[in-house]
Amino acid sequence: MSYQTYFNNSPKPIERIIGALSYLNPLIGLVWLIVAAVMKKGVRPFLLYHIYQSIFLAISLFILGFGLNIIMRIIDFIPLINKLAGIFTFYLSTPLLAGFSIIGLIIFVVILYLAIGSLLGRYSYFPWVSELIKSNIRG
Repeated sequence: MSYQTYFNNSPKPIERIIGALSYLNPLIGLVWLIVAAVMKKGVRPFLLYHIYQSIFLAISLFILGFGLNIIMRIIDFIPLINKLAGIFTFYLSTPLLAGFSIIGLIIFVVILYLAIGSLLGRYSYFPWVSELIKSNIRG
């Protein structure tokens, strides 16, 4: 059974909204899952997909930021390389457009793409993460 036929049901408007909001704040999706579990209601695959993907991306972003912070602290002890890393970090984190840095703008565009895809009732695709989520959702 292919992925598209398995998830062929059209999502309800509330599922689309909750899916989009979970990209803005993954705690919204997590609370929705907890409420559904307490009320013993099933959550449809469309909403599970978007909630799991938003939580996975948020955790991945946190781990990536934490790891880069540790690496930058180690690089601070290496002469010359610390200056180059400082310049590189400065240009990546300086606000350029509407208060967003280059990295912040990229993250904003990705979150906007995923949220709009959810609002349109589509399974938004993010490389590697979407395939991992698809393979683990059971309907």
